[in-house]
Amino acid sequence: MSVKEIFLDRKLIRLLRVRWTGQLTDGIFQSALASFLLFSPERQADAMSAALAFALVLVPYSIVGPFVGTILDRFSRQRALLIANLVRALTLLTIAILIFQGRTGVELTVFVLIAFGVNRLILAGLSAGLPLVVSREKLISANAYVVTGGSVWVILGGGIGLGIRNILDSQASADYADAVIISVAACGYLGAALFASLLKKNEIGPLPHELAKGSLTQGLKEMREGIRFLEEHADAARGIIAIAIQRGGLTALTLMTLVLERNFFNNPIDTEAGLAGVTFMIVTAAVGFVIGAIIAPIGVAMVGRHRWIRLAMIAASVSVISLAFTRSSLTLALTAFFTALCGQSVKVTNDALVQSKINDIYRGRVFAVYDVVVNFSIVSGALLAALLLPANGDTWTLPTVVGVGYLLTALTILRPSKFFIRSA
Repeated sequence: MSVKEIFLDRKLIRLLRVRWTGQLTDGIFQSALASFLLFSPERQADAMSAALAFALVLVPYSIVGPFVGTILDRFSRQRALLIANLVRALTLLTIAILIFQGRTGVELTVFVLIAFGVNRLILAGLSAGLPLVVSREKLISANAYVVTGGSVWVILGGGIGLGIRNILDSQASADYADAVIISVAACGYLGAALFASLLKKNEIGPLPHELAKGSLTQGLKEMREGIRFLEEHADAARGIIAIAIQRGGLTALTLMTLVLERNFFNNPIDTEAGLAGVTFMIVTAAVGFVIGAIIAPIGVAMVGRHRWIRLAMIAASVSVISLAFTRSSLTLALTAFFTALCGQSVKVTNDALVQSKINDIYRGRVFAVYDVVVNFSIVSGALLAALLLPANGDTWTLPTVVGVGYLLTALTILRPSKFFIRSA
């Protein structure tokens, strides 16, 4: 599926408008949140505070996760996207007001949790709806463009947020600037809600004859059904575990980058220099994400889905272990690029693998399992970084642990006798 085909596919582009508008806005919101929590001059950033910030935004993902599939399998996903984006816009306006008023305690935390929890429902609904708007043969390339395009829009949104902050910094306090950025993000989510309203009620499922029965309280039971479904498709289950480990390691490396740029590569007092350094690393990783998604369909065509996932994990381990030998801006940028490239290749290929195995009636609950497993691993990666990182972030231990973890995943979990169930 080429870029031209994507923009000529009316059904797909209608879905992408919702996804990419929301992800552009995600980047704006997350840039404001990151600068507020980690790069405000009055706050000191260390590994533990960064880890707690990551855990904070992922707690709602894990709490909502068991019930996301239940909602997506019982109600119109279009309606769920519309309502969720409206709720998210309202939540961000509330967050902005709280920051304007200087109320940055428990109230702010609660609304941040709500915002990220609702976001989980939106992304899961969009992923579950994708196979209904593209053919099975085009699923890998569609995933590559959709997921990678989303990552690029998040990065672009982050750049917009930082640009707004730089403009406002000379005229107002950092917290005031962050509140303005969050207000802008609320408008972006209203735009995503508008695009969601233009989808047909059943366009992204579930289809009328596939609506699951029962109450929402069956969420945990259906999580078990999702797990049982994956037990029958061991290659999809092992791919999900590999993605979880890859994302957990990437989170640990992201925290290492934050602390290195804040406290080691730059003067801790100069928070703007630290934020600029982090932005550069994120852009470098974004380039890797794009290239990784572009080459994934080519690699799959050459060696098959399963072998490509395994090779990408091995390559990722090499790029991370190299950071253990020397830590400089150059080696960190190279690690960010290659780890993102390999990780995105694994992600888009495995997403297509999982989607191709699931009937739509089970799609919501299987992706709920997928989300919970990955989020648990991300939180674990954040806590691992908090335990292993020194105050300035300069250590060989963390990249060694992550790199060896990637390699062991490729050699054990993804070993051919268990993972290569069928050629693809």
